[in-house]
Amino acid sequence: MAFLDTIMWPFSWAVSFILSMFHSVLSMLGMSEASGWNWTISIMLLVLVIRVILIPLFVRQINSQRGMQVIQPEVQKLQAKYKGKKDPVSRQQMAAEQQALFKKHKVNPFMTCLPILAQMPIFFALFWMLSRIGGGGGFAARGDTEQYLTDGYYALSPMEVRSFSDSEIFGVGLSDIFLPAFNHDPTQWGVVVLTSVMIIMMVGTQFFTQKQLMSKNMSESALQGQFAQTQKMMLYLLPLVFVIGGVNFPVGVLIYWTATNFWTMGQQWWVIRNNPTPGSLAEKELNLRRATKGLPPVGDDARKAREEAEKPTGEHKGHTAQPKKKKKKKKKGRR
Repeated sequence: MAFLDTIMWPFSWAVSFILSMFHSVLSMLGMSEASGWNWTISIMLLVLVIRVILIPLFVRQINSQRGMQVIQPEVQKLQAKYKGKKDPVSRQQMAAEQQALFKKHKVNPFMTCLPILAQMPIFFALFWMLSRIGGGGGFAARGDTEQYLTDGYYALSPMEVRSFSDSEIFGVGLSDIFLPAFNHDPTQWGVVVLTSVMIIMMVGTQFFTQKQLMSKNMSESALQGQFAQTQKMMLYLLPLVFVIGGVNFPVGVLIYWTATNFWTMGQQWWVIRNNPTPGSLAEKELNLRRATKGLPPVGDDARKAREEAEKPTGEHKGHTAQPKKKKKKKKKGRR
């Protein structure tokens, strides 16, 4: 545990500091220091801070996703070129050509999942804190929890640790977990119901976000091939991961991840509506809205309109056509 504590130290300190700051501000605004809603709103504000910090990464993620869609026709040609070739040399050549393609178009596939990876340390720090303070989840003995109540937990004072540990929403503690509550004798139905609702919300927002991306913000070429298959796999795989993980997450972590998913869903909806991928259904819908307002189209529709306008008009006579001769006026003879 000492080794993991050392790794998690900067993230645990940052998370505990932000929560302590928001808890103090909300307490000054009149909320009870011992209220679970005080800590719940503090967790939601933690999400707000983290997501604002991650906006530059989100922008790079969007650009990388669009770049991956743009090069899909070339990727498909490359895959067809090496289809059926499974020897090490062919695999190595295909990988090298694919990397060269990514470099040429300045695309980094890793960037498509960087924002969610960047959040993982914060997620684990919150999970770590709730497990240690609550004395559950197999991560801390009761004696360790009592030590935190005496010495504090990173930036949280002993009083804040006790407040966090004892706080509840709808009669459920922020450290309570679905699986232990379900297996408890008797079953703690309050915990089971609340965590179930939150897991459903967490899974539903994740599914809707991915479905929205696939149905509206992918070009026709990107809807085919390996990229489309990867997106379809994520559509069903990520919700499954959230279900499996959700039954083992404390309520406080479920609050954090559900709020994160709602932020992601809203952020992506805004991007798809106002800055869609070129050639996607969302771009066509945007241009329809712009047309009703008398505004010019954007993206692929704008490019097609320019190309149409640049086409020569009238009948083409060819290089053999001769210019018409002007009729000369006859000069009147002298009498």
